[in-house]
Parts: sequence; structure tokens; C-alpha cells
Amino acid sequence: MDNKLFVYNTLTRTKELFKPLHEGHVGMYVCGPTVYGDAHLGHARPAITFDVLFRYLQHLGYKVRYVRNITDVGHLEHDADEGEDKIAKKARLEQLEPMEVVQFYENRYHKAMEALNVLPPSIEPHASGHIIEQIQLVKEILDNGFAYESEGSVYFDVPKYNNVHHYGRLSGRNLEDVINTSRDNLDGQQEKHNPVDFALWKKAQPEHIMRWPSPWSDGFPGWHCECTAMGRKYLGAQFDIHGGGMDLIFPHHECEIAQAVASQGSDMVRYWMHNNMITINGQKMGKSLGNFITLDEFFTGKHKELTQPYSPMTIRFFILMAHYRSTVDFSNEALQAAEKGLQRLMEGWKNLERLGGPTPNPSREGGEAGSPALERSEALPITGERGEGLSLAARCYEAMNDDLNTPIVISCLFDACHRINQVMDKKATLTADELKDLKETFRLFLFDILGMKEETGAGNAAREEAFGKVVDMLLEQRAVAKANKDWATSDRIRNELTALGFEIKDTKDGATWKLNA
Repeated sequence: MDNKLFVYNTLTRTKELFKPLHEGHVGMYVCGPTVYGDAHLGHARPAITFDVLFRYLQHLGYKVRYVRNITDVGHLEHDADEGEDKIAKKARLEQLEPMEVVQFYENRYHKAMEALNVLPPSIEPHASGHIIEQIQLVKEILDNGFAYESEGSVYFDVPKYNNVHHYGRLSGRNLEDVINTSRDNLDGQQEKHNPVDFALWKKAQPEHIMRWPSPWSDGFPGWHCECTAMGRKYLGAQFDIHGGGMDLIFPHHECEIAQAVASQGSDMVRYWMHNNMITINGQKMGKSLGNFITLDEFFTGKHKELTQPYSPMTIRFFILMAHYRSTVDFSNEALQAAEKGLQRLMEGWKNLERLGGPTPNPSREGGEAGSPALERSEALPITGERGEGLSLAARCYEAMNDDLNTPIVISCLFDACHRINQVMDKKATLTADELKDLKETFRLFLFDILGMKEETGAGNAAREEAFGKVVDMLLEQRAVAKANKDWATSDRIRNELTALGFEIKDTKDGATWKLNA
């Protein structure tokens, strides 16, 4: 393939040329939600980040198997090996079956992802549906001597593993520092040989609702087991990409690496990719901190921190305006800027659609007398500070191939909007081929790869179409009035539309309009 994609590998801390294990095929696993509450902005970021990667890999011609899990068992409070299962606790508090909680919030998660135009993964496995695979994983680790049974539970022996391999490769942590930190949190974990050891299987206490039979006890798998077991089941003993939020690097993904090496003797993942955090007032947004804003609250505006509702595409655009490895701090001002930026791009697209063919070059024979002459250098390629001399498409590809640099892609599309506006204002021209290329490139990157879509405000497409026709009809009446030199009527129609928020532009081909936000 001509396009060489470079991605940042957290494991090596470098950008690397992406070469899939099997030519033409990509296996990708991304950690999905623990479904015990509504999805918030922090959940939207990995979903959107890896949706863009999924879309781009497919565009490059790869056949992608994208696996994104649903955690519905084993994720204990505070991510530790003690405490109550997060879903079981929610079920107990609301007097529901645990799977009622799972189904309710999973449905809402899918609805939010659909609103954000996140494509569904190829496979969406549930942890509770793969208990057999997780038990098999634990058996393999025990057989290889890197785990031990204690009072019906099974724990991974981290120091023993570290003597042979390196625990901490992904996070860059030193084992002694991890042990010293863990020692402070050893209360209730006396059955462990070492405070840093993590659970592979937990014996269920009598009050624990979610339990399955195993060779060691009736219990449930440790949180880290599910991704190793399900990734291997659906993508093989080695696959290309494992993604997730940066907060999962330690302990979750570090433990996944240890489990894979301890069970099969080799690494399972070739490229580890992590998106950075959404912050609010400089602090990570998350359920455990109680400072989150759910996606539904963003869509409705019903949260004390919000000054207005924000559409799903505004949220998506807000996230893509920053590189996925940089932090993004929530503010109403930043979201409002994203809203205006998105409106500008959508207006640029609508103007492109209005340009049905090549615009006449006033400097050529037959051009309109009195129009300003146009320089030939104003034709495509569209250039900016980055990629000088490259076409719009080449600049966008260059940005995407540089570790999914979506902010640069968006900047390139803004440059294109500037050119489109010049053409609309008769200050520049496009040939038929240039217009065709511009439309195809704009559509490809804005809609197909960045995943934006035109919003019609709660499914009111027909009403908006009728609304547009009414405005067009008023402008036709104004044109008749101008032709009849009825300036009073012409001015009244224009002034009243302007007062309602419409921007009217008179061109030699007739009047155009747009509704300002």
C-alpha cells in the first residue's frame, strides 16, 4: 500500500511504521466499558479515537477484525482485588438482577455510540460469556508456575514472573516501587504472598451474586483475565493492535502482558496504543471521582457545568480537534468553539454541493466585464503552513499517517473552506476536475474518516428541507422585486431575513443564504 501509517507504540515509546502480522489483515482489540452506569465524555474519547483508526485502516484497504469488549463481571471497586463487584453493587442497590443492570446500561451505551456515529465493532464479547476461556488461561499460568492457589482464589506471582521476564515494561514502573505502593493497601489481602500479586480467580463470598464453578472454588475471574482470554480467542495468540485509555496502562494492560507471556511464553500484542484523558478543571473525568458529565447530559444540556446542550457531532468534533495522545480539558468555551468550527466545515460542504460545475474564469474570453482578474496560482493545490505545495488530499493523508493527527486534517479542511468561500465570492476559480477532487477529498476525510455527519436536529430533515424552500421562495420574490425596481420590497425582505439571523449574499448568479448560529 502506498500510504505508510506510523503509530505511537506505548510499549517502545516511539512512532513505528505499522506492519500487520498478516498482510492485508488487521486484528485490533480495544477495552470497552464496564456497564454499571451511563457513558460519559471519558468513555467517548477511546470509542471515537479507535473508531477513526478502524475507519482509516479500512480505507487503506485492510480487512479489520475489531474486537471491543463489554465488562460485565470481575471489575471490583477501586480496581483492587477486594471490595464489591461494581455491577453486583449497582444491582444490590437498585434491587435488580446483575444482568438487568448490564443490559440497561449496555443499551444506553450503544445508543450514545450510535449518536456519536461510532461504528459497531466486528465482535463485542462479554466477560461473563467467556468464563471457560478465562479458567483455561488461569490453568495455563498455574501449570507454567507463575501463579498460586490461596484459600480458593488464584493469584499471579508477580515477583516470580519478574525474575524471568520484566513486569513493568509497558508502564515503565519499577517493581520495588510498585510493591512499596501496594504494601500500603494490603488490608484484607492476607491470602496474597505479595501485595503486588493480582487476582486471576476470586473465591466468591456467600453474599456475592455473580459466581461460576471452577477447579478452585465457586467464584469469578479477575478483571485482567477477560481481555487476555477474549483477545486470544478472537484474534489469535498474537495480534496487531491493543487500544484503550491511558489510565488502563497500569495495572490493567501491564497485567495483560504478564498473563499472555506467563501462559504462552510470548507477547500477544505488537502495537499498544493509548488515548489520553479528558479532564475537568485539570482533574481526570471519571465515575470514581464523581466529576463526570454523561453523554446524555451533554446532548440535553442538563448538568450544572453546562451552559447549553451540545450535539453529538459537536462532542465528536471537540474530541478530534485535539491529538488523541494529548489531554483535553472540558470547558463550555472549548465546546462552543468546536460547535462554531464544525458549523464552518458543514457550511463549506454545503457550498461545495452548491457549486455544480466549474466556475467561469472572468479573465477568460466571455467572462463578466468588470470582474477582478484571477491569478492562476489561486487554483488547487490548496496549501497552508504544513505540506506546502501538496494537494489537499496529500496533506490530509500525511497528517493521518503521522499517528492519526486529526487536528492537522481539520486544519487542512479549514484551508479548503477558505478556498471554497473565495470561489463562492467569485474571487477564485475551480475547474471541473478540481471541483470533483475537492468534493471527493472533503467528503472522504470529513465524513468517511473523521466520521462526522450532517445533523438534522432530532430527525427533522423533511421539516428543514421545507424550511429551506420557504427561504428560497422569499429570495425569489425579492429577485422579482429587484427586477421590477421595487427597492422597498426588496430591502424589506432582506432586512427581515437578516433580523431573523440569516446572512444574505448577492452574487451575479443570484442570492445565497445561510443561517448564522
